[in-house]
Amino acid sequence: MNRMRIQAALAPGGVAAILFAAILFTVILFTVIFVTAGASHAAETENLVSQIKAVGAEGNGNEAAAVAVAGLSAGGVDSLPEILAGFKGASPLAANYLRSAAETIADRQLADGAKLPASRLEQLVKDGKQDPRARRLAYELLLRVDKSAEERLIPGMLLDSSPEFRRDAVQRLLDQANDKRLSEKQVVAVYRSALSGATDEDQVKTISKALKSLGEEVNLVEHFGFLTAWKIVGPFDNTDFVGFNKTYPPEAEIDLSAKLEGQKGEVAWGEISTEDEFGIVDIAKSVAPHKGAVMYLTSEFDAKAAGDVQFRFGTPNAWKLWLNGKLLFGRDEYHRGMAIDQYSVSAKLKAGENVILLKLCQNEQEDDWAQRYQIQLRVCDSSGIAVRPVAALAAKSDPRVASSGGKE
Repeated sequence: MNRMRIQAALAPGGVAAILFAAILFTVILFTVIFVTAGASHAAETENLVSQIKAVGAEGNGNEAAAVAVAGLSAGGVDSLPEILAGFKGASPLAANYLRSAAETIADRQLADGAKLPASRLEQLVKDGKQDPRARRLAYELLLRVDKSAEERLIPGMLLDSSPEFRRDAVQRLLDQANDKRLSEKQVVAVYRSALSGATDEDQVKTISKALKSLGEEVNLVEHFGFLTAWKIVGPFDNTDFVGFNKTYPPEAEIDLSAKLEGQKGEVAWGEISTEDEFGIVDIAKSVAPHKGAVMYLTSEFDAKAAGDVQFRFGTPNAWKLWLNGKLLFGRDEYHRGMAIDQYSVSAKLKAGENVILLKLCQNEQEDDWAQRYQIQLRVCDSSGIAVRPVAALAAKSDPRVASSGGKE
């Protein structure tokens, strides 16, 4: 019986079956080895990235992070996408470590005459859910092997979630606007398009100046999302800096009809607004005395839907900010200058009416440079694009209002 089985196996058909089975077994074996090795490599990369991201703000874990960086840097080019994905949630220090590892791998790969995974890098650049720092690094690495990537990618990033990519897209349009072959109407259209994605002050000012020189109206208050109309009450006492930590009535309840005991007697809520194109509200010009004083400003923001926003503002004064009765943040510091987006505070709006309360403290310095008592506040998304209240959204349908981008 055994002899018959052997003879059958050695027959032409039996030999082919044995060879096929052997080949199939070899393929399966190498596939298992490859997948196992790949999974092991991915797990190792993930572990090293986690060690780097664990580094503390005070430098805790630096030694372990340095060892992990060395381990990542010695890895192959296939680990680049995983390293870049690791930027999400990383502190600035950890991101610098990850960047160093990624650049070391890329430099070694290119020095050896090998290639970078261009298609995977481009996918990461296009993925707006990835960390902006990682997307930018992926873009820089992609340009080293594909110069055409700039022309292919940047024009489509005018409203990208990354301000850095948006800036590049805006700059391309600004360069395009200088093309002498364009008609005035085309130039205006190019500048309008550029303005829709611009949030950096220098670019916005350049665009605004150009449009105005062409006879066009530009509404920078709307573009940036500045709040220009407030209710105001005060002054309350801030002599010897007592006011920042002292709780005055508006912090407990905002009653616009109430008469309150102020620094120099009874005070009541009034109105303050500005027509400044950059939304600067000048309190010193409206309130006396303003030295050693605390003022409260409140405004309502009617949101179309609930969502995450940022309150970005500038002021030379000490401040605290509340949203719907919740203290968001404060800074007890005076006269450090004032600029657009000087401070940024994250918050979550609810659908409908939201109440913003701002506390501004002025000290008693008499120097000329210490007399500014101002606020400039805007509402935007995390990338700097304006988030507008319902009333402003309705105004967009009015042809007299110049549209310049922004979110609902």
